[in-house]
Formats: sequence, structure tokens, C-alpha cells
Amino acid sequence: MSGSSPALTAIRKALRVPDDWREWMKPHAPDALAARLLMLTAVFTVAVEIMIVAPSAAGFHERWLLDRLQSAELASVGVEALPYSAVEDTTAEQLLAIGGVQAVVVGDQGVRRLLLQAPNLPRTPDLIDLRQSRPLARLVDPWRTLFGHPDRSIRVQSRPRYRSGDFIEVLAPAQPLKVELRAFMLNSLLTSLVISLAAGGLLYLGLAFLVLQPLRRVTRSIERFAADPESEAEPIRDRSDEIGRVEHELARMQEEVRQSLRSRARLVALGEAVAKINHDLRNMLTSAQMASERLASSPDPLVAKALPRLEKALGRAAALSRNVLAYGKSEEPAPQKTRFALTPAVVSAAEDAGLSPSEVRLVKSIPTRFNVFADPDQFHRILVNLMRNARQAIESDPSITRKRGEIRVTASDDSGVRVIRLSDNGPGIPPRLADRLFEPFVSGRESDGTGLGLTISRELAASHGGDLTLIETGPSGTVFELRLPN
Repeated sequence: MSGSSPALTAIRKALRVPDDWREWMKPHAPDALAARLLMLTAVFTVAVEIMIVAPSAAGFHERWLLDRLQSAELASVGVEALPYSAVEDTTAEQLLAIGGVQAVVVGDQGVRRLLLQAPNLPRTPDLIDLRQSRPLARLVDPWRTLFGHPDRSIRVQSRPRYRSGDFIEVLAPAQPLKVELRAFMLNSLLTSLVISLAAGGLLYLGLAFLVLQPLRRVTRSIERFAADPESEAEPIRDRSDEIGRVEHELARMQEEVRQSLRSRARLVALGEAVAKINHDLRNMLTSAQMASERLASSPDPLVAKALPRLEKALGRAAALSRNVLAYGKSEEPAPQKTRFALTPAVVSAAEDAGLSPSEVRLVKSIPTRFNVFADPDQFHRILVNLMRNARQAIESDPSITRKRGEIRVTASDDSGVRVIRLSDNGPGIPPRLADRLFEPFVSGRESDGTGLGLTISRELAASHGGDLTLIETGPSGTVFELRLPN
């Protein structure tokens, strides 16, 4: 019969049985988790058996002894009803046989009276006083009876129920109790074993359905994804518990990794194409620069007028080519940190960035003997990028004269973190670019820049365990903050 009835489908949905239930019902090779779960279930089953059988055996043992005490007490009442408590031997034997005991003793006000004579015994009997509260001893007594000597006898004392006195004591052989106790424990063991096995089996099946099967599905998904990340994802079960959330999060992360791998593959292809184009472009720029050098000797005034613009454009193109190649590297080398003074490093970076007292000047506000712990070359690149960007922004604004243009560098210590701020009085960064300023190929100027300087600078700061952030920007200037651990 193909397909399934509506009733079967409704039951399967109510029990949350997966659609591939035939696959689920197939036997699986035992894995480590399943074996441990099965072993744990078996251990719990044995523990439940002990918790059930041991108290039951102790209760049966005590009830058997109380029954003998009650029978002996009733017999003792009959004996004392006779004149002078005289009992013939045959009558005493009958009373003892009815009570299942060998002797009866009554204690009253410190006096022990032997009502039914005890026989000669080969071994000293063991005393069990039921008047005392001894839970641990009562759990041990049945096992002493089961594994005790065949000739063992038990003296049992308890408070009388049908007569006056301090106690009543009986002497009973242990062998009848041993036979009945063994039969009782065997029946109890079989009954509790069946119940425990049924409960343990149902528990294991429930855990296998609720935990093991979903974990196997998650494991298969991870293994399949590791072997082939582009493989189609397995459909996710509609579950709202922790396993369901794990499956949803796993599917989401796998999809993110797939998208990342696809993006990386596209970037690799794009990088190869850019590298080839960049190589040809640099050759063209080299030829153009050589041609511009020959034009420098031309007496034509129009050529002399256009030549600086041409050289500047070629310089920007060459810088773009170098920065693209630098950014296309897989990673920056690990920083070789050393401790050095900040002031000389700032002065050296200002010179390379084109700052001068007559144009855009450098203003320092650095404490004496202030030092940083960083890679000197990479730290120099960060400062040069920041200062060059600030200088070019100031020079591109016609409202700021070169004599007024300045870049201020301040330094301070914040709980073991070196804080270096670079501020300028330039025109600021357009609001539409401020939020994306550290993204590749995003530039704060319309006419110049490659948009890679700040990106590379932040990556260098991060490799030192620090950060480079834009603090503020506006018509009054821009402030960057570099934080490096000391």
C-alpha cells in the first residue's frame, strides 16, 4: 500500500516523527554517544533495581519476624492462662510449631521469664531488637540471612502488643526465613527487572529519538558540508527546542560560509585580473613618465604650463597602482614591536607626508619622553597616511590659506594605552562618506586619493592590538584617534 493515510500522517505529526521514518527505524552502527547513553541507562536500571529490591527485602524480613513475635505472644498468653503456667512438653512443642519459634521469653520489670523452653543450639543466635531504630542494620539483615550459616538462629525482641511487659523475645531458626526470603526476592527482582527494563528501554528510545537522531543529522550535515561546502543543505526539521535552534544556527552559519567562499572566489578572480591590469598600467605609466621628462626640456610655454598637472596626474596614478598592489597582498607581516620615542617618529612622518612650516605646518603637544611600543615602519606608515590625507584635504580647500593650515598631534596615556590624536583644521569629511571612511576605495576627497590609506592604517593598528577611529569631523576640522597598547 503506497503512501500513508490521513490518520497516520496526523499521528506522525503529533509525535513529530520525521517524514523519513523508515530511514530512522533502520539500525545504526553504535557510536560513542549511543554506547555511553545505553551504558548509562543500564547503570540507572541497576541502581533502580537496588533501590527497589533492598528496601522490599528489608520490609519482608521485618514482617516475617513480627509475624513470629505476634504468634509467640498469643501462645504466651495461652500458657500463662494455665495454672502455674504449667505446659506439657507435647503442648509446648505444638505451640512452638504453631508460632514457628523455638522459645519464648517475656521480660517484665527487669525479670526474664522463659515461657516455652529453648532447645540446645549448636550456634549462638544473633540478636535483632526491633525496638531500636536502625535503618542501615535493617537493610543488611536480609543479606545476613540469605548468606548466613545454615544452622543460624535469630533472637528477636519487640514490645508486646497483647500483654503487659517490657519486651517479648522469641528464638526462631533462620532457615525457613531464608527460604521464604529467597522466593520473595526472586519474585521482586523479576518484577522490578521487567519494569526497569521497560522503563529504561522506553527512556533510551525516547532519548534516541529526541537527541541521538537529531545529533546524527547535524553530524551528517557538518561532514557533508566539510567535504563539499557547495552541496545542497539538508532540509531543517520544524523544531522549537534546543536541537531545533542548533540546526537553524548551523544552517545559517553554513549559508554564511558558502556566501563567503563564493565572495572569496570572486575576489580571487578579480584580484588576478586587477594584478594583470595593474602590471600593464604600470608599464604604461612608466612610459608616460619618461615622455613627460622629455617634455620638460620643451621651450613651448603651453607645454611648460601643462607639464606640472601631467606629472601630478601621473604621480597619483602610480600611487594608486602601488596601493592597489599593497592592499591586494594576503596579509601584512607580523609587527616587530620595539619601544621608541614618539616625537622623532612624528617629525619623520611629517617630512614624508609633505608638511612644512611655510605651508601646512606640524604642531606637537607631546609629553617629554613619551614613547610607544610598536613596529617603527608600520607606525610610520600609519602616521604618514593620516598626515598626507590631512594635508591634501587642507590644500584642496581654497578658503584655507597655507599659512593657516596645521596638523596637531597630541599624546596621552589612558590606563596603559597610548592615545595619539591627529587633528587638522581642514574642511572635514563629507557626511555621506564618514560612516564608510575605512572601507576600501572610499576616499574623503573628490579629486585625489585612492581610498586605501585609511583602510591599511586601521589594519596595521589592529595588528598591534589597537584601533584607529574617526573621533569627529566637520567644517572646523577632523580628528583621528590611534590607540595602541603600551
